[in-house]
Amino acid sequence: MWRNVRIAILLLILAVAAWSTLYDRLSTTDWDETLTIGIFPIDESGNAVARDYIARLSEDRIADVEEFLNQEAHEYGIGIARPVRVELYPPVVERPPERAADSNVFQNMWWSLKLRMYARRASRASGKPPPQIRIFVIYHDPNFTKSVPHSVGVQKGLVGVVHAFADAAMTRGNSVVIAHEILHTVGATDKYDPATLAPLYPTGYAEPDKKPLLPQPFAEIMAGRRAVDDNNFEMPESLDRVVVGEATAREIRWIRQ
Repeated sequence: MWRNVRIAILLLILAVAAWSTLYDRLSTTDWDETLTIGIFPIDESGNAVARDYIARLSEDRIADVEEFLNQEAHEYGIGIARPVRVELYPPVVERPPERAADSNVFQNMWWSLKLRMYARRASRASGKPPPQIRIFVIYHDPNFTKSVPHSVGVQKGLVGVVHAFADAAMTRGNSVVIAHEILHTVGATDKYDPATLAPLYPTGYAEPDKKPLLPQPFAEIMAGRRAVDDNNFEMPESLDRVVVGEATAREIRWIRQ
């Protein structure tokens, strides 16, 4: 009998999780109400440079993320005035759980569960309602960190972890990564070759029908780079040089037919 009870409980948990995932998917991509996105800064190591950078963060430092997403949404016919609202939340002390590079499928599932639990715990802010999507941005001192770990956005749980540089000159580049991971949380997939980081044709090209095809004038947001020629791919310095391609727009339900 107890075995049957345990199985029933497990099935119930799985059913609730499946329903929660489906509900999150539909509620964040119906685009009939403003989607709230919270940015939670984290100091990577208690470093003075990162700490001072975070202390100077303000809404205008992340305004380009909201402006980009709303502008692109309107280009695809989303009718509401403000499809997304991106807000800066107070800094978080606790670091999110890390995923091992060689983790297997079960370890990834456990990491994903821990990340969702962490996000619920760490996103509580006095006087502010929790956002629907939570993006934790870990700022690194560029004097000590020349390359940052891979950022991640997870649709299950609507949470992202971005590794960024605590440098004013890199603020606009950080916004490109933040926008990329936000779109992962609402169902967008990567459109680059993980081995070479080259944008995939045609989905990773901003203008796949352009003649001549190269150089591409813009980067597709989920490709992360624009093709300059057959062997060179350039990262955009800001969201001014990025677009949301049709394949991505379909994945996040900006195009539904």
